[in-house]
Amino acid sequence: MIQKLIENIKKTGAPIVVGLDPMLSYVPEHVQKKAFEEYGETLEGAAEAIWQFNKAIVDATWDLIPAVKPQIAMYEQFGLPGLMAFKKTVDYCHEKGLVVIGDIKRGDIGSTSEAYAVGHLGKVQVGNKAFYGFDEDFVTVNPYLGSDGVKPFIKVCKEEKKGLFILVKTSNPSSGEFQDQLIENRPLYELVGEKVAQWGEEHMGENYSYIGAVVGATYPEMGKVLRKLMPKTFILVPGYGAQGGKGADLVHFFNEDGLGAIVNSSRGIIAAYRQEAYSRFGAENFADASRQAVKDMADDIDGALKNSGR
Repeated sequence: MIQKLIENIKKTGAPIVVGLDPMLSYVPEHVQKKAFEEYGETLEGAAEAIWQFNKAIVDATWDLIPAVKPQIAMYEQFGLPGLMAFKKTVDYCHEKGLVVIGDIKRGDIGSTSEAYAVGHLGKVQVGNKAFYGFDEDFVTVNPYLGSDGVKPFIKVCKEEKKGLFILVKTSNPSSGEFQDQLIENRPLYELVGEKVAQWGEEHMGENYSYIGAVVGATYPEMGKVLRKLMPKTFILVPGYGAQGGKGADLVHFFNEDGLGAIVNSSRGIIAAYRQEAYSRFGAENFADASRQAVKDMADDIDGALKNSGR
Protein backbone atom coordinates (compact mmCIF):
# COMPACT_ATOMS: atom_id res chain seq x y z
CA MET A 1 0.00 0.00 0.00
CA ILE A 2 2.96 2.33 0.45
CA GLN A 3 3.48 2.09 -3.32
CA LYS A 4 -0.15 3.12 -3.93
CA LEU A 5 0.35 6.12 -1.66
CA ILE A 6 3.53 7.14 -3.49
CA GLU A 7 1.86 6.68 -6.89
CA ASN A 8 -1.06 8.88 -5.79
CA ILE A 9 1.33 11.56 -4.54
CA LYS A 10 3.23 11.55 -7.83
CA LYS A 11 0.00 11.66 -9.83
CA THR A 12 -1.47 14.62 -7.95
CA GLY A 13 1.81 16.41 -7.23
CA ALA A 14 0.39 17.15 -3.81
CA PRO A 15 1.75 15.35 -0.72
CA ILE A 16 -1.46 16.20 1.14
CA VAL A 17 -3.87 14.19 3.25
CA VAL A 18 -7.26 15.70 4.10
CA GLY A 19 -8.25 14.98 7.67
CA LEU A 20 -11.93 14.08 7.67
CA ASP A 21 -12.50 15.03 11.30
CA PRO A 22 -16.06 16.43 11.16
CA MET A 23 -17.30 17.96 14.37
CA LEU A 24 -21.01 18.62 13.98
CA SER A 25 -20.30 22.32 14.48
CA TYR A 26 -18.29 22.29 11.24
CA VAL A 27 -21.27 21.04 9.23
CA PRO A 28 -23.16 23.95 7.63
CA GLU A 29 -26.69 24.58 8.88
CA HIS A 30 -28.36 23.66 5.59
CA VAL A 31 -26.70 20.21 5.61
CA GLN A 32 -27.72 19.61 9.23
CA LYS A 33 -31.27 20.79 8.54
CA LYS A 34 -31.75 18.37 5.67
CA ALA A 35 -30.42 15.45 7.71
CA PHE A 36 -32.57 16.34 10.73
CA GLU A 37 -35.67 16.61 8.56
CA GLU A 38 -35.13 13.02 7.50
CA TYR A 39 -33.87 11.46 10.72
CA GLY A 40 -34.75 13.96 13.45
CA GLU A 41 -32.33 15.50 15.93
CA THR A 42 -30.96 12.06 16.73
CA LEU A 43 -27.66 10.20 16.54
CA GLU A 44 -28.81 8.97 13.14
CA GLY A 45 -29.48 12.53 12.04
CA ALA A 46 -26.05 13.69 13.19
CA ALA A 47 -24.35 10.76 11.44
CA GLU A 48 -26.23 11.49 8.21
CA ALA A 49 -25.18 15.15 8.35
CA ILE A 50 -21.54 14.15 8.82
CA TRP A 51 -21.69 11.63 5.99
CA GLN A 52 -23.20 14.16 3.57
CA PHE A 53 -20.60 16.73 4.67
CA ASN A 54 -17.76 14.27 4.06
CA LYS A 55 -19.15 13.16 0.71
CA ALA A 56 -19.37 16.73 -0.57
CA ILE A 57 -15.78 17.49 0.45
CA VAL A 58 -14.47 14.27 -1.09
CA ASP A 59 -16.38 14.98 -4.31
CA ALA A 60 -14.77 18.43 -4.45
CA THR A 61 -11.19 17.39 -3.66
CA TRP A 62 -10.56 13.77 -4.61
CA ASP A 63 -8.79 14.60 -7.88
CA LEU A 64 -6.34 16.92 -6.10
CA ILE A 65 -5.24 14.69 -3.22
CA PRO A 66 -3.67 11.26 -2.72
CA ALA A 67 -5.23 10.35 0.63
CA VAL A 68 -7.69 11.10 3.41
CA LYS A 69 -7.42 10.56 7.16
CA PRO A 70 -10.71 10.12 9.01
CA GLN A 71 -10.30 10.43 12.80
CA ILE A 72 -12.50 7.73 14.29
CA ALA A 73 -13.29 9.62 17.51
CA MET A 74 -15.29 12.18 15.56
CA TYR A 75 -17.56 9.33 14.48
CA GLU A 76 -17.55 7.28 17.68
CA GLN A 77 -19.10 10.18 19.59
CA PHE A 78 -22.32 9.46 17.68
CA GLY A 79 -22.35 5.79 18.65
CA LEU A 80 -23.19 3.07 16.16
CA PRO A 81 -24.68 5.49 13.60
CA GLY A 82 -21.42 7.43 13.71
CA LEU A 83 -19.37 4.29 13.11
CA MET A 84 -21.59 3.47 10.15
CA ALA A 85 -20.84 6.95 8.76
CA PHE A 86 -17.14 6.24 9.28
CA LYS A 87 -17.40 3.00 7.29
CA LYS A 88 -19.41 4.68 4.51
CA THR A 89 -16.72 7.37 4.33
CA VAL A 90 -13.90 4.79 4.09
CA ASP A 91 -15.70 2.87 1.34
CA TYR A 92 -16.58 5.98 -0.64
CA CYS A 93 -13.00 7.24 -0.54
CA HIS A 94 -11.81 3.87 -1.83
CA GLU A 95 -14.29 4.16 -4.70
CA LYS A 96 -12.60 7.46 -5.57
CA GLY A 97 -9.18 5.81 -5.62
CA LEU A 98 -7.95 7.50 -2.45
CA VAL A 99 -5.67 5.94 0.14
CA VAL A 100 -7.42 5.87 3.53
CA ILE A 101 -5.43 6.41 6.72
CA GLY A 102 -7.57 5.43 9.70
CA ASP A 103 -6.58 7.75 12.53
CA ILE A 104 -7.34 5.34 15.37
CA LYS A 105 -4.19 5.72 17.55
CA ARG A 106 -4.59 2.26 19.06
CA GLY A 107 -2.03 1.04 21.56
CA ASP A 108 -2.60 -2.23 23.42
CA ILE A 109 -1.05 -5.69 23.63
CA GLY A 110 -1.70 -9.34 22.90
CA SER A 111 -5.09 -10.46 21.65
CA THR A 112 -6.49 -6.94 22.07
CA SER A 113 -3.91 -5.48 19.70
CA GLU A 114 -4.52 -8.36 17.29
CA ALA A 115 -8.26 -7.64 17.34
CA TYR A 116 -7.71 -3.94 16.63
CA ALA A 117 -5.39 -4.82 13.75
CA VAL A 118 -7.82 -7.33 12.26
CA GLY A 119 -10.81 -5.01 12.69
CA HIS A 120 -9.20 -2.06 10.94
CA LEU A 121 -6.74 -3.58 8.48
CA GLY A 122 -7.44 -7.28 8.11
CA LYS A 123 -10.15 -9.89 7.88
CA VAL A 124 -12.07 -11.45 10.75
CA GLN A 125 -12.91 -15.13 10.51
CA VAL A 126 -16.61 -16.00 10.80
CA GLY A 127 -17.13 -19.73 10.40
CA ASN A 128 -15.75 -20.69 7.01
CA LYS A 129 -15.73 -17.13 5.74
CA ALA A 130 -13.56 -14.07 6.35
CA PHE A 131 -14.72 -10.45 6.25
CA TYR A 132 -13.06 -7.05 6.28
CA GLY A 133 -14.25 -4.80 9.10
CA PHE A 134 -13.44 -1.15 8.54
CA ASP A 135 -10.78 -1.89 5.89
CA GLU A 136 -8.52 1.16 6.01
CA ASP A 137 -5.20 1.12 4.12
CA PHE A 138 -3.08 2.51 6.96
CA VAL A 139 -3.78 3.17 10.63
CA THR A 140 -2.07 5.23 13.30
CA VAL A 141 -0.60 3.35 16.26
CA ASN A 142 0.63 4.48 19.67
CA PRO A 143 3.89 2.63 20.50
CA TYR A 144 3.96 3.42 24.24
CA LEU A 145 3.46 -0.25 25.20
CA GLY A 146 6.45 -1.31 23.10
CA SER A 147 6.83 -3.99 20.47
CA ASP A 148 4.03 -6.09 21.98
CA GLY A 149 1.58 -3.42 20.90
CA VAL A 150 3.00 -2.89 17.41
CA LYS A 151 3.93 -6.34 16.12
CA PRO A 152 0.32 -7.61 15.83
CA PHE A 153 -0.36 -4.68 13.51
CA ILE A 154 2.81 -5.37 11.51
CA LYS A 155 1.75 -9.01 11.10
CA VAL A 156 -1.63 -8.03 9.62
CA CYS A 157 0.00 -5.36 7.46
CA LYS A 158 2.35 -7.95 6.00
CA GLU A 159 -0.54 -10.29 5.23
CA GLU A 160 -2.71 -7.58 3.70
CA LYS A 161 0.04 -5.41 2.16
CA LYS A 162 -1.14 -2.44 4.20
CA GLY A 163 0.69 0.02 6.45
CA LEU A 164 1.10 1.89 9.74
CA PHE A 165 1.98 5.37 10.91
CA ILE A 166 3.48 5.13 14.39
CA LEU A 167 3.43 8.13 16.74
CA VAL A 168 6.96 9.45 17.23
CA LYS A 169 6.75 13.20 17.92
CA THR A 170 3.24 14.59 17.99
CA SER A 171 2.18 18.15 17.18
CA ASN A 172 0.37 19.04 20.41
CA PRO A 173 1.95 21.58 22.82
CA SER A 174 2.30 19.19 25.77
CA SER A 175 3.86 16.35 23.76
CA GLY A 176 7.24 17.16 25.28
CA GLU A 177 6.10 16.19 28.78
CA PHE A 178 6.99 12.61 27.87
CA GLN A 179 8.35 12.58 24.32
CA ASP A 180 11.18 15.04 25.01
CA GLN A 181 12.41 13.40 28.23
CA LEU A 182 16.09 12.54 28.07
CA ILE A 183 17.29 8.96 28.29
CA GLU A 184 21.09 8.75 28.36
CA ASN A 185 21.14 12.33 27.04
CA ARG A 186 18.84 11.58 24.11
CA PRO A 187 15.15 12.54 23.86
CA LEU A 188 12.70 9.67 23.96
CA TYR A 189 11.25 10.59 20.55
CA GLU A 190 14.63 9.85 18.93
CA LEU A 191 14.71 6.39 20.46
CA VAL A 192 11.16 5.75 19.25
CA GLY A 193 12.16 6.99 15.79
CA GLU A 194 15.08 4.58 15.68
CA LYS A 195 12.78 1.72 16.68
CA VAL A 196 10.31 2.65 13.93
CA ALA A 197 13.16 2.65 11.41
CA GLN A 198 14.24 -0.77 12.68
CA TRP A 199 10.74 -2.20 12.30
CA GLY A 200 10.57 -0.62 8.88
CA GLU A 201 13.78 -2.18 7.59
CA GLU A 202 12.13 -5.58 7.88
CA HIS A 203 9.03 -4.49 5.98
CA MET A 204 10.07 -2.57 2.90
CA GLY A 205 8.30 -1.48 -0.25
CA GLU A 206 10.47 -0.47 -3.20
CA ASN A 207 12.18 2.53 -1.59
CA TYR A 208 10.12 3.21 1.52
CA SER A 209 8.84 1.02 4.30
CA TYR A 210 5.16 0.51 4.92
CA ILE A 211 5.91 1.22 8.59
CA GLY A 212 5.67 5.01 8.74
CA ALA A 213 5.94 7.63 11.48
CA VAL A 214 3.89 10.57 12.75
CA VAL A 215 5.94 13.73 13.35
CA GLY A 216 4.24 17.08 13.92
CA ALA A 217 4.75 20.07 11.64
CA THR A 218 4.96 22.26 14.72
CA TYR A 219 8.43 20.89 15.54
CA PRO A 220 10.45 21.39 12.32
CA GLU A 221 13.90 21.13 13.92
CA MET A 222 13.00 17.84 15.55
CA GLY A 223 11.58 16.73 12.22
CA LYS A 224 14.95 17.44 10.62
CA VAL A 225 16.70 15.15 13.10
CA LEU A 226 14.10 12.42 12.74
CA ARG A 227 14.25 12.54 8.95
CA LYS A 228 17.93 11.58 9.18
CA LEU A 229 17.23 8.83 11.70
CA MET A 230 14.44 7.37 9.53
CA PRO A 231 15.62 7.80 5.91
CA LYS A 232 13.33 5.09 4.49
CA THR A 233 10.33 5.93 6.63
CA PHE A 234 7.36 7.80 5.24
CA ILE A 235 6.34 10.56 7.66
CA LEU A 236 2.76 11.63 8.26
CA VAL A 237 2.94 15.28 9.30
CA PRO A 238 0.00 16.73 11.28
CA GLY A 239 -0.17 20.29 12.53
CA TYR A 240 -0.30 22.21 9.24
CA GLY A 241 -2.54 25.26 9.09
CA ALA A 242 -4.84 25.47 12.09
CA GLN A 243 -2.09 24.32 14.49
CA GLY A 244 0.43 26.78 13.06
CA GLY A 245 2.54 24.71 10.67
CA LYS A 246 3.28 26.17 7.22
CA GLY A 247 5.05 25.07 4.05
CA ALA A 248 8.41 26.53 5.01
CA ASP A 249 8.38 24.40 8.18
CA LEU A 250 7.98 21.18 6.23
CA VAL A 251 11.02 21.09 3.97
CA HIS A 252 13.16 18.88 6.19
CA PHE A 253 10.43 16.26 6.54
CA PHE A 254 11.01 15.37 2.89
CA ASN A 255 13.92 13.52 1.34
CA GLU A 256 15.99 14.80 -1.57
CA ASP A 257 13.69 12.91 -3.96
CA GLY A 258 10.83 15.18 -2.89
CA LEU A 259 9.08 12.21 -1.31
CA GLY A 260 9.05 10.73 2.17
CA ALA A 261 6.32 12.84 3.76
CA ILE A 262 2.60 13.51 3.51
CA VAL A 263 1.11 16.53 5.26
CA ASN A 264 -2.25 16.51 7.00
CA SER A 265 -4.70 19.37 7.30
CA SER A 266 -8.07 18.77 8.92
CA ARG A 267 -10.23 21.72 9.90
CA GLY A 268 -8.05 24.02 7.79
CA ILE A 269 -9.58 22.28 4.78
CA ILE A 270 -12.92 20.81 5.83
CA ALA A 271 -13.97 23.99 7.66
CA ALA A 272 -12.23 26.39 5.26
CA TYR A 273 -15.50 28.19 4.51
CA ARG A 274 -15.44 29.56 8.08
CA GLN A 275 -12.07 31.26 7.53
CA GLU A 276 -11.87 34.86 6.39
CA ALA A 277 -9.70 33.87 3.42
CA TYR A 278 -12.51 31.72 2.03
CA SER A 279 -15.56 33.56 3.32
CA ARG A 280 -16.48 34.54 -0.24
CA PHE A 281 -17.66 30.97 -0.84
CA GLY A 282 -20.21 31.04 1.96
CA ALA A 283 -21.63 28.06 3.83
CA GLU A 284 -23.68 26.96 0.82
CA ASN A 285 -20.46 26.37 -1.15
CA PHE A 286 -18.39 24.92 1.69
CA ALA A 287 -16.98 22.15 -0.50
CA ASP A 288 -15.71 24.66 -3.06
CA ALA A 289 -13.94 26.47 -0.23
CA SER A 290 -12.31 23.17 0.75
CA ARG A 291 -11.13 22.64 -2.82
CA GLN A 292 -9.52 26.07 -2.90
CA ALA A 293 -7.89 25.44 0.48
CA VAL A 294 -6.34 22.24 -0.90
CA LYS A 295 -5.00 24.12 -3.93
CA ASP A 296 -3.51 26.83 -1.72
CA MET A 297 -1.92 24.27 0.58
CA ALA A 298 -0.44 22.39 -2.38
CA ASP A 299 1.03 25.63 -3.75
CA ASP A 300 2.48 26.51 -0.35
CA ILE A 301 4.20 23.14 0.04
CA ASP A 302 5.36 23.03 -3.58
CA GLY A 303 6.84 26.50 -3.34
CA ALA A 304 8.69 25.65 -0.16
CA LEU A 305 10.11 22.45 -1.64
CA LYS A 306 11.23 24.19 -4.83
CA ASN A 307 12.92 26.96 -2.86
CA SER A 308 14.78 24.30 -0.91
CA GLY A 309 15.96 22.55 -4.07
CA ARG A 310 13.89 19.40 -3.47
